[in-house]
Amino acid sequence: MRRRLFRSIAGAALLFVVAAPQALAGTSAGQPFPSNLYTTPDPSQLTGLRVDLPQPNCATNPSDCADVAVLDGLDGFNVQPRISIPFSGPIDLSTVSSKNVFLVGPGDHVVGINQAVWEPAANTLHVESDELLRQDSTYLLVVTTGIHDAAGAPVEKTDFRRDNYGHTKSDAAKAYRKALLDALPGAMAGGANPSQIAAASVFTTQTITSISEKIRAQIRASAAPAANFALGPGGARTVFPVATVTSILLTRDHPTPPTPTTSVLPTPALQIFPGSVGTIAFGTYASPDYETAAKVIPPYSTATGVPAVQATNQIQFTLFLPAGAKPAGGWPVAIFGHGFTDSKDGAPWAVASTLAHNGLATIAINVVGHGFGPNGTYTVARPTGPVTFPSGGRAIDQDGNGTYDSTEGVNAVGALQLIGNRDGLRQTVIDLMQLVRVLEAGMDVDGVAGADLSTSSIYYAGQSFGGIYGVQFLGLEPDLRAGVPNVPGGSIIEVARLGGFRPLVGLALLGRTPSLYNATPNPPAFTSFKENVPLRSEALPSGAMPVLVDTVPGASAIQEALDRTEWAQNAGNPVAYAEHITAPVIIQFARGDQTVPNPTTTAILRAGNLAGRATLYRNDKAFTANPALTNKNPHTFLTDLTNPQRAAVAIGAQTQIGVFFATDGAQTIYPDGPGQLFEVLTSMLPEDLAFIP
Repeated sequence: MRRRLFRSIAGAALLFVVAAPQALAGTSAGQPFPSNLYTTPDPSQLTGLRVDLPQPNCATNPSDCADVAVLDGLDGFNVQPRISIPFSGPIDLSTVSSKNVFLVGPGDHVVGINQAVWEPAANTLHVESDELLRQDSTYLLVVTTGIHDAAGAPVEKTDFRRDNYGHTKSDAAKAYRKALLDALPGAMAGGANPSQIAAASVFTTQTITSISEKIRAQIRASAAPAANFALGPGGARTVFPVATVTSILLTRDHPTPPTPTTSVLPTPALQIFPGSVGTIAFGTYASPDYETAAKVIPPYSTATGVPAVQATNQIQFTLFLPAGAKPAGGWPVAIFGHGFTDSKDGAPWAVASTLAHNGLATIAINVVGHGFGPNGTYTVARPTGPVTFPSGGRAIDQDGNGTYDSTEGVNAVGALQLIGNRDGLRQTVIDLMQLVRVLEAGMDVDGVAGADLSTSSIYYAGQSFGGIYGVQFLGLEPDLRAGVPNVPGGSIIEVARLGGFRPLVGLALLGRTPSLYNATPNPPAFTSFKENVPLRSEALPSGAMPVLVDTVPGASAIQEALDRTEWAQNAGNPVAYAEHITAPVIIQFARGDQTVPNPTTTAILRAGNLAGRATLYRNDKAFTANPALTNKNPHTFLTDLTNPQRAAVAIGAQTQIGVFFATDGAQTIYPDGPGQLFEVLTSMLPEDLAFIP
């Protein structure tokens, strides 16, 4: 079943051959999607093929046309696909189960279904694979006669076993038919013999990691750049003992209102453990930029393609060194990744003291598009006089309005907007892989010969967006000794759809031509669209899968758009990297997170088999105990220092990270000791939202 080469047939001939069921007395199943019928041979790809979807009418449906152009650059289908199975009439929904609809992959591994939706207007069953599929692998999709029609009779078999494909006189279609017939015996792994198969397809999943792995190899093959701490006037060193710093003023470069132009950095947070942080240092290093001006990494062939550096960026970092005597091998260092809309001027400051208390330096950079414009400055006030130097903002004026918002430049826009922040995330990980290279080469902070940071004890922690790209980073960078992604989730479109960024999804649907927004827009919320996608659920006692009946006009089109978005963005999807993590990790998350909802975190845990490495903050219990001191949305529990109760939770979670790193990933403590607010999960994963209203 591996990597068959096929060419799709465009136009009405293909649609007739693969979609129209044979005229039979009873209900029959048609051609499922995905299918390698919608691909073309491409030996430059690891899969041996490339997606080749039929083009819509680009005059009437330009958004769909742009989406197809992006998808046709991929070498396979979604690794967690929305599977669509058309029928010639209604079916008995109680017969929909993982016994009657399933996938068979490499090694005869059987994958069931979940999140089932019946679209009665089209007599189509839509389901998702019950688990993340392996990248660049071929799967057999099986629909059995165990699916019954509305009268209770088994659905009729389609005619795919006959030489129907050959009637097109297409060698590729004939090859597809042969590959499908060759694959059918694999259905036995799912308990169905070939005579019980009502419909089937063969499809190949896309490659996720290849290009980023090639880029890492290029980074490792290049000479490591040295860090530069001479950012002050006349090349003055920007390394400051904490005791000499009165305050640090951040002046942002043309922020979009209402973000203020100036603010004072939170230096008091460095005294959570008094005297723990001894030095604040600001520096830069050179990093290769693989993104084009359109903020995309070009679609290189996954087998033979050679990623090309488009430019070189000077990445600015902020470094916090512990007080006291430096260890013989230099301070172990934790790279800390900030969240969406935040910057290195936010969350890293809230954790640096706790990490320093545990003997760890903290270093942070800005994510692509974050930190506002490039001409921002810091002014460090000292008794000997102020020092002003660049703050390292990475935003670009993407919309040309003369200002910079807090994330401007992390997303692709225009005809490439389906890519979203996929490549902004990948480029950020590239910058972090380069930072590991800089650290391993030795970082001289104090100007005295020798490395002040360890060249081998390098760790990663990140919050929210930092947890999201942190999972990707941990899946790609084997030199990280341990990691703690805090409140991560995936895919990005699912995080946005289910949580606090839902308005961004609504605006994107509204902005399409034609619009897919299927409700009355209610600005400024833009959340009233109806997509009718159920949460994951367990099978019923009968084995049947609960099925949502979708009668909402336009919901199915939104479902398809969501699937295509996830498909296009999988190279930046943390779920797709979770299985590649080899270092010890803790996944910290919070019950009822309204920004990165729990089902999107558990998707990472399932994909990486990481349930036993998860720590859950029970904000629901904390809220019940004292609503006045608890945030209904616990998303920032790691850095929320606004009152003593929240600070205790934050410092506890930070201490778990500090101890985990200080012991090289060997010790996982409960953040609240014998308390009841944190749980280490086993196999039970929360799949509901559990929002506190």
